Amino acid sequence: MALPSALNAAFSKIPKRAESRGESELRDTFEDSGVASALDVIDHQIIYGRRGTGKTHALRYLASTRIDEGDVGVYVDLRTVGSAEGIFDGEQIGPIERTGRLLVDLLNQFHDEILQAALEDNQLVGDALFVTRLDGLLSAIGSIRVDGPVELTTDVEKERSTHDGGRVELDIVRPKVAVAASSDTSESQKDRAVVTRRGVERVSLNFSDVARALRELADSLSARRVWIILDEWTSVPWDVQPYLGAFLVRCVLPLQQFTVKIAAIEQQINFRTKLPNGQIIGIELGADMSANLSLDDFMVFEQEESRARNFFQGLLFKHLTAGAEEDRQVPGLSKETDLISLGFTDSRAFDELVRAAEGVPRDAINIVSKAAWRASDRRISTPDVRTAARQWFQTDKEGALRGEPVAQSLLNWIIDNVIREKKARGFLVNQKDQDEAPLKALFDARVLHLVRRGYSAQDTPGERYDVYVIDYGAYVDLINTKNAPKGSLPVDDGDDGYVEVPTQDLRPLRRAVLDLREFTASLESESAL
Repeated sequence: MALPSALNAAFSKIPKRAESRGESELRDTFEDSGVASALDVIDHQIIYGRRGTGKTHALRYLASTRIDEGDVGVYVDLRTVGSAEGIFDGEQIGPIERTGRLLVDLLNQFHDEILQAALEDNQLVGDALFVTRLDGLLSAIGSIRVDGPVELTTDVEKERSTHDGGRVELDIVRPKVAVAASSDTSESQKDRAVVTRRGVERVSLNFSDVARALRELADSLSARRVWIILDEWTSVPWDVQPYLGAFLVRCVLPLQQFTVKIAAIEQQINFRTKLPNGQIIGIELGADMSANLSLDDFMVFEQEESRARNFFQGLLFKHLTAGAEEDRQVPGLSKETDLISLGFTDSRAFDELVRAAEGVPRDAINIVSKAAWRASDRRISTPDVRTAARQWFQTDKEGALRGEPVAQSLLNWIIDNVIREKKARGFLVNQKDQDEAPLKALFDARVLHLVRRGYSAQDTPGERYDVYVIDYGAYVDLINTKNAPKGSLPVDDGDDGYVEVPTQDLRPLRRAVLDLREFTASLESESAL
């Protein structure tokens, strides 16, 4: 097999995850889809986005830019916070204790990040008040209590000592005999009380103490703003999430100099819950934090082909050129337009890559990497892209569904009913069904893509629908066959009528509606056989 070309080798070496990049490279490789300005506000925000849409890259870019502006940016990957017992041992340890352990780790990491920022800032490291306040935070998060019985033991020690003595005198000059005797006795008593606690050590956090320590620390930072960026929220156990949210609501969100950003997968969050006593705890969306930012919405490029092409062209160019040493630079790759002329057989092959990515940066990087390996010393062609997209779909997306048999059945049912029967790649789902578990599993696995919310059809007044399209990898094998999709959504005004994602409501799209009750009925009939 021939050696790969310099550009194809470079495509294959692009890091697939933002965590693999250094801070300077992260900034240089960030391609803004419009999300940077939406994030660069002091409001508390929750950022939604499925895996691969660029949440980590965007948030680390935000932290970096805030530090450059003189603020304090603290980025925390919540996957690295907490102990194994607190995360996995849910049956043995209650959510309150598990949250306490996680909070101690989180606050210690926050303390370390602030300390690191101070060591790099001559003004802060020489500020005695700041150092004192930072120590105060450490004291506030170090409390431990022992839950269990208390035993009080009192020991009494007594001491008694006696000293006896005698004396005899004999005088031979003057006959005389003298006898003397003496006896000394002393007593002492010591009481010693010993308190013994038997039980389990537990973390004890006083929210008021922690809040006070954070507030005083913020005051010592003068006009600097502290940006706390919490990534991978959904890695926190489901039952612990509301308690972690309650801590933020009570201790952090009220502080004027703090801004909190949380990155999460929308279908895997549990920000708020009701306790057995009726009390509601956690983050109230809209009131405590806004949740109006979804990277999936920024990545929707349906009907905006030129914008999609420009975005992925810039994304790949930056990943290939940022931080590359002179001897590792691709010859001739000096501007973005060179990417297509040097790396692809024609613009149609690159457009096929953009179409296959479905607006997801990680999918684009993985597909182009596989296509480059397949092309070897050739430029990447459309067949290379299609084969790579199918391979990526099978290994990554179908692989993620192996533990979801119902979701797999739903995917096969959708392919039969939408692609093969209606020759379409998109469909509508009533918003009443948006929380169905199999549908959410397909969306999380990036097998389905939500391209519009709240569509209102002409023939179903009062009903709202979400518009989904099926991933390119699911139907790429059908391209150039009789079952190939002819458009996104089938319309009702003609057997061969199709429309792309509608920009306006009131189109007659009854044929495009997918009724999940029919799928449930089909499952029940199969199980009855």
